Amino acid sequence: MFGSIGPAELILIFIIALLVFGPKKLPEIGRSVGKALREFKKTSEEIKGRINDEIEASEINDIRKDIQSGVDDLRSGVRTLTSDLAAPPDEAAKDKDGETKKASEAHETGEGQKVT
Repeated sequence: MFGSIGPAELILIFIIALLVFGPKKLPEIGRSVGKALREFKKTSEEIKGRINDEIEASEINDIRKDIQSGVDDLRSGVRTLTSDLAAPPDEAAKDKDGETKKASEAHETGEGQKVT
């Protein structure tokens, strides 16, 4: 609690305080010091709590931003997919067998299966 102050140093401080303030004022001063230490400890705990709350709020905001960017990416992908599906197939969509993209999709879904 007192860091590098050992028992010998504490006794020396007590004797000096006893000589300076006297035996009648020493208990009163001890109570005042104790009260001040309790208030200091209480205040420091409140500050630690507030700092932790701010850190948690910052982390939640970072997570919220990450989720929002993922949602935006997903929406963009859905829009692209929707526009690709809505576009009519063209001649560039032919594969090496000469089938159109629709015929190839029908083959994948099981419609009009070929026997090989």
